[in-house]
Formats: sequence, C-alpha cells, structure tokens
Amino acid sequence: MSTFKAPKGTYDLIPPQSAQYLAVREAIAAPLRDSGYGYIETPGFENVELFARGVGESTDIVTKEMYAFETKGGDRLALRPEGTASVLRAALEANLHKAGNLPVKLWYSGSYYRYERPQKGRYRHFSQVGAEAIGAEDPALDAELIILADQAYRSLGLREFRILLNSLGDKECRPVYRAALQDFLRGLDLDEDTLRRAEINPLRVLDNKREAVQKQLTGAPLLRDYLCDACKAYHEEVRELITAAGVVFEDDPRLVRGLDYYTRTTFEFVHDGLGSQSAVGGGGRYDGLSEMIGGPALPSVGWALGVDRTVLALEAEGVELDLPSATSVFAVPLGEEARRVLFAKVTELRKVGIAADFAFGGKGLKAAMKAANRSGARYTLVLGERDIAEGLVQVKDMESGEQTAVGLNEVVAELESRL
Repeated sequence: MSTFKAPKGTYDLIPPQSAQYLAVREAIAAPLRDSGYGYIETPGFENVELFARGVGESTDIVTKEMYAFETKGGDRLALRPEGTASVLRAALEANLHKAGNLPVKLWYSGSYYRYERPQKGRYRHFSQVGAEAIGAEDPALDAELIILADQAYRSLGLREFRILLNSLGDKECRPVYRAALQDFLRGLDLDEDTLRRAEINPLRVLDNKREAVQKQLTGAPLLRDYLCDACKAYHEEVRELITAAGVVFEDDPRLVRGLDYYTRTTFEFVHDGLGSQSAVGGGGRYDGLSEMIGGPALPSVGWALGVDRTVLALEAEGVELDLPSATSVFAVPLGEEARRVLFAKVTELRKVGIAADFAFGGKGLKAAMKAANRSGARYTLVLGERDIAEGLVQVKDMESGEQTAVGLNEVVAELESRL
C-alpha cells in the first residue's frame, strides 16, 4: 500500500473507467471540430488578476475557492478555476482577433481547480470541455453553441437533460434592473455577507442556493421585465433559431450564471438524476469581458461542459457507451524464438492500425491465455516451435473459441480482413 493518496476532493482516472472519460471528451469535441472551432490549450495557472477582473471579485470563486499562491519572484498566480478568461487572454495575446476572420472559434479541454467542499459531482479538481466564439455579436452564434452542446449530449445517448435559457440584458437595461433588485433585497432579512454581495453584484444573490435565502426571493423582480427592446429582440431570435433546429429548452427567468462577465444570452444544462449538483454544463454571452481584462471590445459567447458531471449523468440514465476494446489482438509466444518472431508481428499489426498487445514477462501458456482473456482482445495469436518450423501461427477467436492455423507471412493481412 502506497504511503500517499490523491489529495482530498480530487480523483485519479484509471483504466477501464478512464476510457469512458476519453469517449465523453471526444463526443463533446467532435461537433465543435466539424463547425470550425480550432483547439487551444492554456497554462494550468494564470495571474490572479485575470480571474479577479474577469470572473468577478464578488464571486465565490474569487473570494473563497481559488487556489492562489505567490511565486519566489513575487508573482501572484492562481490555478485556473474556469476556462473562458484564460482562452480570451491567450487569443488577445496572440492577436487572433486581428487576423481578419471573426469570430475566432476555439475549443479546449483540461483540468480546473476550485477549493470547495467535496461531494459527489463536485470536486476540487475537475475536467471540462469548452468552446468560445470571440468577436461577433450574432444570435445565430449563441444558437449554434447551444445546438452543438445538445448534439454532443445526444450523440452520447443522454436524453434526460434539460436546457434552461434566460437573458441577462446588457449595459443599457441591466443597471435599471440592478437598482430595482437592490431595493428589493435591502428589504429582506439577509446575513451580512449576502447583503454585502447585494451591493456589489445583486444578481449573484439570485444564484444563492441556501433555502433560507431562496424562500425570501419569491416576488423578486425578474430581469425579463426590464429588458430593452434590443435585448428582447436578440433573445427572441436565439429562441427561434434553436427551436427551428429541434432543440427543446425551458425559459428560466431566474437563471443567473455564477460569473460576473455574462451578458444577454445565458443557459445551463441540467440533469435531474444528479441530485443537488444538477448542472452538467452551461455558458452564455460575455460581451464586455475583453475590455475588463484590457482588450478591445470583442462581443463573445461560449460554454463549458463538465466531463465528470456528464459521466455521472450517463450512469444515472444507465447509458453504457459502446467503447472499442483497448486491444484487438493479443500475442502469446511459447519459447525464445517465438518471442522474437511474434514480437515483430505485433509491431507490424500496430503499424497497420490494429491494436495489439504481447504476453510480456515470459508467462507460461496458462497465465498468458488468462492475460489474453483479460485484455478483451478478439483474437489471440499463439506461436510455438512446431508452428515456426511449419511457417504457421495459431489464430484463436476469443468469442467463438475457434482456432485456425494461418501462414506467418499472411497473418497480418488475415487479421486486417477480419477486423
């Protein structure tokens, strides 16, 4: 038993479960790659100020949950708690917005870190796949991203998720709503911390999950009643476009995402089979974020979907992914000469794209065949001295149990045709 364990609130991805995570990542990324999104990868840590400015100083992420530290050189850094601010920072630094082809469409996959109470579906280290479309204000772009996320989930076999949709207005209409909401909140019996948050960013109070707070929010003014004509028209077009695409959604006038940078379109993907941690992903439009972090005006929209949460949603629905076997052919040599000959054949099989493994460690026939069975391989190659002398190799079908002799020089082509 090792002396060390994974830190509290984290997990290790190990086979065979890790194959499921990889399949989920691939399914989410596939429609993005087919829609003009290019892959981007950013560092696991950034300047603390990037998140303080972009995510918002009043958010729980910045005030309580960031893993922040100071380097030997005095730099204040933080492990990334989310992906959007980092991706936008990288796009601005590389001047991607000046290449003349807006929007800049990017997708990413990686680990993120937040210090919070660990519970099922909520970890201190978690995995997300995200997409960002930077530099265009277009309802069709918002609709595209919602449709692509819906497509990804359905390709995995998920059916019991819901899409919640709302508009958070813009700099024209939100200030009026903000003032009305603050007036309402000041009349409630709220704790000091929540009242302080109401003064900084009252929309964040709507996102408070505590029952004592939620009970008092009945009758709170709704942002949809304060939207300007431009925001109403924008939101209606998003709704029409995703409806025309056959995507079912629910209007949720109380939906507020937990980050300060969202404007207009905001949405969340929830799965009721996950208990209190029902969100599996979400996103929205963030037209002012570029300016918040020192860039030019670049209206943008994006989302992030949780790989961990998606796996839990699959389990809740009883969906079993059709995962290819890690090994298609397993080679069992009997004797030293057979080891050299069969190892060369395994290398040939791999070169033509067949997943092949080998009985390493000089196992006897019985132990090697057990290993072949555990590998999940469809075929096992068995080679002994007599086979070498006759120029043959025994090919065993692990499903039917049928065994046939195939010429050593023909076995690669034979397995190619079978597989």
